Amino acid sequence: MRVWSFYKKFSSVLATNVRSFLTFEISHLLQLCSIFKAIEQGKQTHQQIVVHGQSHNPFIITKLIQLYAECDNIKSARHLFVKLSQRNVFAWTAMLSYFSRNCLIEECLSTYKEMKLDGIILDGYVFPLVLKACAKFSSLAIGEQVHKDVVVCGAEWNLQVGHSLIDMYAKCGDIKSAKRVFDLMQEKDLLSWNLIISGYVSNELLDLAVDMLGLMSMKGCQPDIVTLNTVMDAYCRMGRCDEARKIFMLIKEPSIISWTTLISGYSRIGDQNNALDTFREMINRREVCPDLDCLSSVLASCQLIEDSRSAQEIHAHGIKVKSPFAFYRSSGPALLTLYAKCGRIQDARHVFELMDKTDVVAWNSMIHGFSELGMKDLALEYFKKMLPMGIKINETTLSSVLPVCDLKYGKQIHAYISRSSLWDVTPIWNALMYMYSKCGCIGNALSVFSHLAHKDIVSWNTIIGGLGMHGWGQDALHLLQKMSHYGIQPNALTFTSVLSACSHSGLVDEGLDIFHRMVEEFGLNPRTEHFTCVVDLLTRAGRLEDATNFIGKMCVKPNKHIWGSLLAAALAHQKVSIGVLASENLVELEPENPGHYITLSNLYTKAGRLSDALAVRKIMETRGLVKDSGCSWVNEKLGKIDPYFVKLADAMVTWIEAWDELNPATKDTAEISNDASK
Repeated sequence: MRVWSFYKKFSSVLATNVRSFLTFEISHLLQLCSIFKAIEQGKQTHQQIVVHGQSHNPFIITKLIQLYAECDNIKSARHLFVKLSQRNVFAWTAMLSYFSRNCLIEECLSTYKEMKLDGIILDGYVFPLVLKACAKFSSLAIGEQVHKDVVVCGAEWNLQVGHSLIDMYAKCGDIKSAKRVFDLMQEKDLLSWNLIISGYVSNELLDLAVDMLGLMSMKGCQPDIVTLNTVMDAYCRMGRCDEARKIFMLIKEPSIISWTTLISGYSRIGDQNNALDTFREMINRREVCPDLDCLSSVLASCQLIEDSRSAQEIHAHGIKVKSPFAFYRSSGPALLTLYAKCGRIQDARHVFELMDKTDVVAWNSMIHGFSELGMKDLALEYFKKMLPMGIKINETTLSSVLPVCDLKYGKQIHAYISRSSLWDVTPIWNALMYMYSKCGCIGNALSVFSHLAHKDIVSWNTIIGGLGMHGWGQDALHLLQKMSHYGIQPNALTFTSVLSACSHSGLVDEGLDIFHRMVEEFGLNPRTEHFTCVVDLLTRAGRLEDATNFIGKMCVKPNKHIWGSLLAAALAHQKVSIGVLASENLVELEPENPGHYITLSNLYTKAGRLSDALAVRKIMETRGLVKDSGCSWVNEKLGKIDPYFVKLADAMVTWIEAWDELNPATKDTAEISNDASK
């Protein structure tokens, strides 16, 4: 080793030659120790310096401070720094560098202030260190003060200082100031352009980031892979993955970041198949090896489309190319949730056993997976198992377990929340409102809502959905009006809940008015679920002709739920022609469902179209479709069920199916994927 051979040379020097030797070669030796992080050789050199009486030489002591700070031995560095009689800019910079590198912002800023008080002339090496700490902790006010010092010291034309200012302003959210610094720079290099483009992307000014790529080329600066990856990210965040793919094709040798950006972009817009195809293309090229972020991102895509086969392939590849501990720590939660959602309980348990049991993410994923499957007993079992292990319960844990709790256990968790440090976490109270509504205690849900200090859009959606589930349509409409007074803008899910509430409360005119207001007043484009609610609203009121006309004017293709709702109403009101229309469309949508053919055949028979009925039966025989015999667990002695309970059960099923969309806290485990949804 070069350092050690040089140290042997030093230790062999006679004392009579030490003084001339130290003037140059000691400095060089200490510099080598700093470069190679050779702390042990540095300490021995320090000992020789003391032995030869050079421990008071300011130049040598400064070099030792730099060595110890660079090797993260701050105790020794601080000890020498305090004893240094004349602290020069190099000693100060060494201390500042340590604090900045280790994100010790308070120590960094206090050292910077002491430097100014000590009369040290600040230079282009000092400012970037302080600005880096300001950027890390988004300390805009302090960063602006440092910028003033930069101007006073005449360092604003220093290229490195300019880069640090752009980065600080961008990370503190003041992109206008970042652009102002960029525009005033006399000299711009590739890093200057990359920083401003990255700043635009991180502040969601995506169009401007894309525009900067063209401007950059016009100014004669050619983009590198960092530039192209950043612009790809901008296009992906805009949902324009085809444009991102074009940028990707410009990269001669795509890095793993390039591939992961494109994969996560497809996943973000819901194009999971393209995300998986891109991953397979990367594997087949064999140019780069997927890292943990890439594997987590593609597993998240598998999870969303419940593709367990692809997930198993990625699972096998992951444990082959990465250490099992690292793989399961990063990708285990997504893999576990996927296996649980696909009903592969044993595989989910196997993954769980290989994960770190002290990590709350593993437990959250298991609980969330079982909750998604409706296996409330297993979800509660794992929740109860983690309690005596001393694992700290977090927001995701409670948001996942509350939806499957019964009233008794839900109240116990309510009491726990009130006493814990999570009492002010809004998503938990949203889940609690849902639990009370589902268990029939709408009064308790309203009480939670009224006492909630910070109500977000999910809070309003949840309580409106709960009111609708219990037939309190007028109250749901009243809350919709109150939202605007609180400055909360209703979203598409809000109107789904309100329309469902009107449907289950018989508020036909009010529901139609809400649908038109959603488009005209709030500027929202109706989605399939909104059309479904309106059709359900009209058919429940017996207005089948209006429902049929409404379906004919829809801008989206009706799905099986819309035609099913119309068919059920047609059968109930003996509207044979409308029933035939609905049944024909259901057969077209689900040609493998024998029940649709039988219903259509029966309707043709009622309409006197016997030849058509016979033709439908022959199609069933040709395709080998046989309807299973029905059976009932309801004892005939129980008599007819009260229509109120049928109505209530129907509303509960509708709302429970929508819960995942109403509450993102239970839909996605917060820790999954290290910004792989980025």
